[in-house]
Amino acid sequence: MRISRATPLQRRPDHNPTNMTSDITAEELYTWCSIPCDQLETHPLRKVPFRLVRDSQHMGIVMARELADEIQKNNAGNRSTRAIIPCGPACWYAPFTALINEKKISLKNFVVFHMDECLDWQGRELPKKHPYNFRGFMERNFYDPIHSSLAVPTENRHWLNANNTLDVKEKIEQAPIDITYGGWGQDGHIAYNQARRHPFSKVSLDDLRQSTIRVQENNIDTIIALAQRTFGAAYQFVPPMSVTLGVKECLSAKKVRLYSDTGKWKQTALRVALFGHLTPEYPITLCQEHPDVLITATVKTATHPISENPDWDLGLSSK
Repeated sequence: MRISRATPLQRRPDHNPTNMTSDITAEELYTWCSIPCDQLETHPLRKVPFRLVRDSQHMGIVMARELADEIQKNNAGNRSTRAIIPCGPACWYAPFTALINEKKISLKNFVVFHMDECLDWQGRELPKKHPYNFRGFMERNFYDPIHSSLAVPTENRHWLNANNTLDVKEKIEQAPIDITYGGWGQDGHIAYNQARRHPFSKVSLDDLRQSTIRVQENNIDTIIALAQRTFGAAYQFVPPMSVTLGVKECLSAKKVRLYSDTGKWKQTALRVALFGHLTPEYPITLCQEHPDVLITATVKTATHPISENPDWDLGLSSK
């Protein structure tokens, strides 16, 4: 499908990165969520480049090819590829490893900074086979299937834990990051940069913009969303803490590519990312400031229930 890119002229004329209000009104949300899915790519008020793909399988192939192309381009120039890589969406691992093995693309100069990791209540790593142990999942699905002659060297795999945040931060700062791959959460978090809702510790938009690697407790809504997604709503099994790269690291890359095939719990955050103003309530809105960003979503993720039910009366004063 066609990629449609926003330009600075498409942003609101009162765009002011340092003084945006954090509150998004129900009326604004209703307007953004009412836009039909097939109008998102070309909508004149869209503030970020957006691409629509059919389904998870299609998205996985797109993600695999685009990262492989980036690596091949840099290999041809005898340059390393420094990338921030997430654990998920998972649809691209099999196509990527198959493509690397089939085309014999060397990953010897591929330097990977893993985006985040989940932790238990004491900040410790989870058991290797826990579904939210990202390192275990990535080792099994991202690294192990690659032929040993092509594989990413162990020293180029930078994992996060509660004890190495300063070390990873220093390594990221040694040279530019070529590309950030990622998704977004129900509150628009990129990596685990969640909307901070602590009643005694508010953060401004600039605080969020400058946020860096840290260990944190996860928001209650994040825990509920992950419980519903993975454990049949058994929140007791969801890790309560995480360690994450900050917004500063994630958006420092030359290119930022965000993807989602998850569906319902990403739909509203997508609409805010595309049409909303900059706000720490939805960290993904900071992507509007990046010069080379592209958000990709499946039709299921991009279709909002409000857009499909225009007859709903949600009790708003005006629609």
